[in-house]
Amino acid sequence: MTSGTPSETYRDSFVLRGLAAGGTLRLVGIDATGLVEEARVRHRLSKTATAALGRTLAASALLAVVLGKKPDSRVTVRVQGGGPVGWIVAEGSADGRVRGYVREPGADLPVRASDGKLDVSGIVGVNGEVAVTRLLDNGEPYTGSAELVSGEIAEDVSAYLGISEQIPNAVLLGVYEEGGRVDRAGGLLVQAMPGVTEETLARLEANIRAMGQLTDHLRRGSLLEAMEAAAGGLDLVLADAAQPARFECRCSREKALDSLKFFAPSERQEMRDEGGQEVVCHWCGEHYLLTPGEIASLDAETARAQA
Repeated sequence: MTSGTPSETYRDSFVLRGLAAGGTLRLVGIDATGLVEEARVRHRLSKTATAALGRTLAASALLAVVLGKKPDSRVTVRVQGGGPVGWIVAEGSADGRVRGYVREPGADLPVRASDGKLDVSGIVGVNGEVAVTRLLDNGEPYTGSAELVSGEIAEDVSAYLGISEQIPNAVLLGVYEEGGRVDRAGGLLVQAMPGVTEETLARLEANIRAMGQLTDHLRRGSLLEAMEAAAGGLDLVLADAAQPARFECRCSREKALDSLKFFAPSERQEMRDEGGQEVVCHWCGEHYLLTPGEIASLDAETARAQA
């Protein structure tokens, strides 16, 4: 049983990569429209919570490419700023898989009176930090963090990269909703590489400043056009092909059953007496209804191990 519709029903998401300015700028972009819409449906997110999680999902996918050392490297982004949405957690993989959730999916705020836009900063809060966990070359997990700058996610992720990873960068993230669903969502990360010149950085800064909202580019054009705008005059060279991206969890029925091992035998017996137990994955909202027979197999397995 599932709480969401299969991801194939959503607009395809994808990642584009490229270099500019003779290889001194690295660009990674993601059209995350489909995967953010799936997250909205699976978690029954409010409009503002969708924007907050959607931006974080896109950021995790971009960071997995920039910080990952292997094709399947994973990066986890956790944002907690004291706002009504609670914490936000997203995991991105360099192969395009993402998953994530928020503490309070129904939390919402009115649009900002100043500009009529979703109040992501208000729902996230600014009294906290963004933390990023990744695996080092030796396989050990490493977590770096930085204080929140604005609660808008893009500025916070950019600050993290500059402060904790010492990577000069520019980050754009956006989610646009219309008609009760995600119309466009995506992200763009530009990383300054060794050898970059001040002239190149000045041109990049001017380009980014002139771009405005990323979602405006995605709505009227495409992710490619947004990347070309960011790298205008800097000779963008794209990788040969786009990489598919998707909302995909690593949960399973077996893992759901395995989670019941942490309960006492008397508690599992109570689950069996009540006709089974439902386990819900917090990452993706998937529901698993475990039967009394499946739960009994855990006790049988324990008895065999002790024999």
